[in-house]
Amino acid sequence: MAIATTTSSSSLTIRLLHPNPNTNPAPRSLQLLRCHGVSKAARACVRDDLVVPRSPYFPVDSAAGQERGPSPMVMERFQSVVSQLFQHRIIRCGGPVEDDMANIIVAQLLYLDAIDPTKDIIMYVNSPGGSVTAGMAIFDTMKHIRPDVSTVCIGLAASMGAFLLSAGTKGKRYSLPNSRIMIHQPLGGAQGQETDLEIQANEMLHHKANLNGYLAYHTGQPLDKINVDTDRDYFMSAKEAKEYGLIDGVIMNPLKALQPLPASS
Repeated sequence: MAIATTTSSSSLTIRLLHPNPNTNPAPRSLQLLRCHGVSKAARACVRDDLVVPRSPYFPVDSAAGQERGPSPMVMERFQSVVSQLFQHRIIRCGGPVEDDMANIIVAQLLYLDAIDPTKDIIMYVNSPGGSVTAGMAIFDTMKHIRPDVSTVCIGLAASMGAFLLSAGTKGKRYSLPNSRIMIHQPLGGAQGQETDLEIQANEMLHHKANLNGYLAYHTGQPLDKINVDTDRDYFMSAKEAKEYGLIDGVIMNPLKALQPLPASS
């Protein structure tokens, strides 16, 4: 069986072509399954509910423009592991901070808050940073929900990743011993007319002042020191991050990270 698509200025049609006209058509359920072979754009036009959101956990092949997804068996096992962790109120902030990742984490935080507001949530952070607005969506949700959010750095927490690490509930912010933490000022660029450049520059200054103010509050450091330290990339070890106030402890015993944490009063 083949799939043919025809398009016009106002519609798109998908026809299932059977090699033998006397052959009975495939069941409707099978036809829907086989429709997954068409492009994402075509599926979006025909059935919105068949479009699966792109996962932030697997990169996109820039050359082909498609996700380098794993085999179905590996994907199933990965989803099973993530699901098991989620049942234990453990979520993952891994990879660049962008809108898709933020939407997933926000939904997970809201769901865990709804089912039990008395139990802590543990968020593992391994991120080089990314979008300020996407990160602030996660940050605001962490502060909005009722459970305490314990943050644990594994690998690297840089830029917005370090900000989210420090935004965990005070007394419940941790790092593994060989992790690296880095803070700096927001990065960005703009082009256009002079007025447009001024608007973008003011927006960057707003984000810088906002983030540095929160970092001063989370760490207990003077705002002037935060402004100086974030002027360039400022890398820290786990021990140095604890002394700086970004985290509250370094996990030397791996089992400690899996122990239930009591909610703060």
